Amino acid sequence: MKTILSYISIVILLCAVASCKKETDAMILPNIAFKTGAGYTSGDANVAQNTSVLVGITASKSEPNDVLKTFDVSVSYDGGAATSVHNESLTGSDGDNFSTDYPITTRSQAGTEKYTFTIINRDGLINFVSLTLTVN
Repeated sequence: MKTILSYISIVILLCAVASCKKETDAMILPNIAFKTGAGYTSGDANVAQNTSVLVGITASKSEPNDVLKTFDVSVSYDGGAATSVHNESLTGSDGDNFSTDYPITTRSQAGTEKYTFTIINRDGLINFVSLTLTVN
């Protein structure tokens, strides 16, 4: 009798394990975009030296469990290597939806300034948008 109960227990356990479905992660990049509209610069532009421009960013998670973890801004001058100028850990409701305005003042010399805005989610997936300011 104990043997039959043992076999029944094993069969029930195997059925329970076999019926469990593991949730799969689609590994979808987080969403990020420029804010558009009056007052925002949302693409490449020609600007004067020492000019202030406002860049707005919106980002959101693309999967229910893959919250946003990090927001980073980097800049590259005249085609040089990019350097991080702002890095922010995201917590709470910012992990679901993040929005920020980032003011930029151009240098007092002619050249190019490429700004890259990066969002990283819980899985380490990275998405970004960038724009280049040509300073006259």
